Amino acid sequence: MEIEYEIREVFELLKSQIRMHRDIGMDPPFLSPEGLRAFKYNPDVEKPSISHSMAEDPALSLESLRTTIGDCQRCKLSKKRTHIVFGEGSPLARLVFVGEAPGREEDVAGRPFVGEAGKLLTRIIQNGIGLNREDVYICNVIKCRPPNNRDPEQDEIETCIPFLKEQIRIIRPEVICVLGRVAGRSLLGGDFKITNERGRWHSYMDIPLMPTYHPAYIVRNPSQENRLKRDVWEDVKKIMKVLGLEVKRNV
Repeated sequence: MEIEYEIREVFELLKSQIRMHRDIGMDPPFLSPEGLRAFKYNPDVEKPSISHSMAEDPALSLESLRTTIGDCQRCKLSKKRTHIVFGEGSPLARLVFVGEAPGREEDVAGRPFVGEAGKLLTRIIQNGIGLNREDVYICNVIKCRPPNNRDPEQDEIETCIPFLKEQIRIIRPEVICVLGRVAGRSLLGGDFKITNERGRWHSYMDIPLMPTYHPAYIVRNPSQENRLKRDVWEDVKKIMKVLGLEVKRNV
């Protein structure tokens, strides 16, 4: 019986890899009819409940995804980038932050949110939410820096967003916080406007999603800094309520 459970776990991992390869436009691995019959569902065998860590190791799955991305040449952004900025943080994070794309500092360091906007995001996480940066997961829709920090173009988003979806599927956070207009539009589509949608709950991949202002927007608008920070704090408090975290401090 234990062997069959292990086979089922392997099959779940195989299905996730096939799904990821399909999303990024790769051909799925070949499975013979005999191989498919070997995994045929048997209703007489009780299927155990599979925990997050039992079904797959999120850390290893994220590492495998990064390996799949490789030295990505799938879109034109690869021509001028310095580093691919995959993402960082806990593979078991309850909260995932999603920005739009790396900036200059991130491109040089190969890490997300390390410039002035990143320092502000870190203060929000640590001073506002009361978590360490290592407790959450931070990534972007686009893994390579667009030239001169321009907005990502639609073909670039369509090429890269399957990797973000796979990151979210692996981590399975309780809440996603999307940062700014471009990331919000990339995930939610339509005529998304951050000024209208921030502070309102949405859903992405069946996970509660809260949009708020991108830290870079606050940094670029010092005359509105206090108001923007107050708005972000109100959004953060809603996230904390869903996560069951006690509000003790201000951003």
